[in-house]
Amino acid sequence: MTSKVYVALRVKATPERAFAVFTQEIGDWWRPNGLFQTTPRPPGRLAFENGRLIETLADGKVFEIGKVLVWEPADRLVFSWRQASFPPDLHTEVEVRFEAVGAETRVSVEHRGFDRVPAESAARHGFPDQALLARLAEWWQAQLRSVAGRAG
Repeated sequence: MTSKVYVALRVKATPERAFAVFTQEIGDWWRPNGLFQTTPRPPGRLAFENGRLIETLADGKVFEIGKVLVWEPADRLVFSWRQASFPPDLHTEVEVRFEAVGAETRVSVEHRGFDRVPAESAARHGFPDQALLARLAEWWQAQLRSVAGRAG
């Protein structure tokens, strides 16, 4: 069984607009968090480029967070997620869905696979599974509130 978190939030936008904000404006709405930082350096700017999710750091270096696995505009986005502190070749997976609900869109995020991150990994901060997943869910909720503020 794989561990996962699932969070959802309605935004005052069409699925097309919500998808565009999530993918094209991620550098504007993304909020870094020390628990889930991608590299040990100060946070950079995120972008989806050439089938990848990347972070461009202040010094111009680019860190590849993951690869886009599914790109279905206004419907679904799936990408791999990797932090620099993960063991080599380990990735988790993020699935984002955009569902019309009346005049709004339910944006949901399912982030799965943190159970594959070893207990001794710096990415876990010494947290047991339940606490780590609770923090991850809180962080994704904050990210979705940021998307909603930008989309609506």
